[in-house]
Amino acid sequence: GFAVGMDAALHINPYYGKTSMAGLVAHYNSLLPIGPIIIYNVPSRSNQDIPPSVVEILAQNPNFVGIKECVGNERVKLYTDKGIVVWSVDSLSHEARWDCGAVGVQSVASNLVPGLMRELMFEGKNPTLNSKLMLLFDWLIIEPSPIALNTALAQLGVIKPVFRLPYVPLSMEHRVGFVNLVKEMGREHFVGEKDVQVLEDDDFII
Repeated sequence: GFAVGMDAALHINPYYGKTSMAGLVAHYNSLLPIGPIIIYNVPSRSNQDIPPSVVEILAQNPNFVGIKECVGNERVKLYTDKGIVVWSVDSLSHEARWDCGAVGVQSVASNLVPGLMRELMFEGKNPTLNSKLMLLFDWLIIEPSPIALNTALAQLGVIKPVFRLPYVPLSMEHRVGFVNLVKEMGREHFVGEKDVQVLEDDDFII
């Protein structure tokens, strides 16, 4: 990736070969010489938290860019107070950005509403917009990502309704819910040019 111009690599910790804290440091220290790295701490997927004691060691390496932190905004604030660059996740992004010093968000929702996410991150504190977007954030994690996102993009006519196992589309109930959500938030805020539609089971290729 770096050979063709990639700016940085996003690296999760090993999620099956669970290791010690010393092992986490050794793992990332073996990667950091390759190029700039953003660490991705998402214990809900990896089943292991990357604690501050590890991150603070790795942050001393010049190829450490920052961390995408999913544990919570207290952790975000802990890092930013130490000068560590942090990106948050959608559901935490407003407070992380404006109250805790995060530089932004590595966002799933921005694939659907990029303009609104940009406004949320760069145009000042906006609790009203954040509350509006929380409806979408919550819908996007009804099932593990990227199931809802891919279902949404298909219903917006942006991508073909093709899933590869083990991923399958959201249930009909949640597909209808997305259409209602788009209408409530405003179709103009979402990507694509086609009307949003409820796709039937037979419309999907799996």
